[in-house]
Amino acid sequence: MNFIDKRASGILLHISSLPSEYGIGDIGKPAYAFIDFLKKSGQKFWQILPLNPTSPSKGNSPYASFSAFAGNPLFISPEILFEENLISKSDLNSLKLLKPSRIENKIDYKIVTAIKNMVLDKACKNFFKNYKKYSAKYSDDFDDFCNLNEEKWLEDFAVFVVLKNYFKKKYNIKSWKDWPEIITNRDNEILFMLKNKLDKAIKREKFIQYIFYRQWASLKNYADKQGIKIIGDIPVYVDYESADVWSNQKLFKLGNDKNAAFIAGVPPDYFSKTGQLWNNPVYNWKTLKSENFSWWIERLKHNLTIFDVVRIDHFRGFIAYWEVPYGEKTAEKGRWVNSYGEELFYQLLKDIKNPSIIAENLGVITPDVEEVIKKFNFYGIKVLQFAFGKDFPSSDHLPSNYSKNLVVYTGTHDNNTVRGWFEKEATSLEKKNLEKYIGKKITGSNASSQFIDISFSSRTNLVITPMQDILGLGSEARMNRPSTTRGNWRWQMSKNMLKESLAVKLFSITKKYDRIF
Repeated sequence: MNFIDKRASGILLHISSLPSEYGIGDIGKPAYAFIDFLKKSGQKFWQILPLNPTSPSKGNSPYASFSAFAGNPLFISPEILFEENLISKSDLNSLKLLKPSRIENKIDYKIVTAIKNMVLDKACKNFFKNYKKYSAKYSDDFDDFCNLNEEKWLEDFAVFVVLKNYFKKKYNIKSWKDWPEIITNRDNEILFMLKNKLDKAIKREKFIQYIFYRQWASLKNYADKQGIKIIGDIPVYVDYESADVWSNQKLFKLGNDKNAAFIAGVPPDYFSKTGQLWNNPVYNWKTLKSENFSWWIERLKHNLTIFDVVRIDHFRGFIAYWEVPYGEKTAEKGRWVNSYGEELFYQLLKDIKNPSIIAENLGVITPDVEEVIKKFNFYGIKVLQFAFGKDFPSSDHLPSNYSKNLVVYTGTHDNNTVRGWFEKEATSLEKKNLEKYIGKKITGSNASSQFIDISFSSRTNLVITPMQDILGLGSEARMNRPSTTRGNWRWQMSKNMLKESLAVKLFSITKKYDRIF
């Protein structure tokens, strides 16, 4: 059974982009208010980007995290910490005083990270100072959370973060591969000694994850009660500088020097003459298979537990992937290598009968990829911005060519907004084909509403629209520019954008096209 067998719609908006008094969106009041907006506007789904921690060295990209399991501390709500007596009123007020003087609707990650770390330090100190009181108060207490997750991922994550900070601060060592060999190789006796020595810092990292997942569970419960389903997102690859690679080295193709022997990317194509290098280590699929894909199964189960639906970025990597020898400057000398994704999903079915998965199938997609998507009843995706080029009107992205079991987007986090696309990127041919298809004059001011109208009217079961397009915003609200490392992931809504009139208007469109679930 598909995760959706009726016409419905939803909104793509990352947690960071929610309006907030504290410099970045969080899973407190702004998230609850957005769920209310979704319900009022007749939406069934809320799609977000990966929830994992981000790093300044990776441009704060949610797709380049140092953990495939941990939650992002920046999304913890300080207001909820105050309500639970983990920080004081003066602590909360001081955060408002520290609110950065920033560019309108742009997140300043440097300041936000400093502020949130200060808050979490105080919350952690108060928690362990009054440990017995707090442990008795919380139904899903800290000890239970640790016992449930330590062996799966929490212990390795907390130790990795603490060691990473320790070696960087004391010795200016930035990569885990340059730690003392006995630690890089995870000698049990040495790790035991280090855990005792750094116990306080390790407990802090576990506490932060406990708070994050406690707040997330509360938000998810509220969404369930309001009838809103959350679509999560996971990248197929993990970052080299991650707890996952350090603690599972045999699952990746690493050299004797611990560097990645090969890195992931995509081959040269129409868009890039030299291809793309992503600098993620590729998986050792033979080892994964020999272990019944246990790491991947745990990762998928984790995400299918905290979300209703999971979108997998670069799904084709499960069928075959482009690997490039480490050290190459371009992706030209890479090669296609088969993986065991189909066997992995058969293994997953033993634990989860009908996993609700959206397979991101953009780019170089071969028939074998589409075959796996169809075989496991996953949903593929189409992007309306891609529909009006040289292959019009036969483009798979054109609504008249859709099937029901698809998710259609006006654009994704990697695209410009519809208005930005029309005003700055669309070719004269694309504009001509768009107007021919719609049958009216299109301008920057009406492009977004026209895209919403034709996507909602399509036969596909599910339509997801970025919030920026619902608001009709231009390039200033773009979330990400692929192949760039600066200035991305910064867009944030203003509180006054979520107007009652907007909810009423969106509800009307949703009802018109029979998408009220």
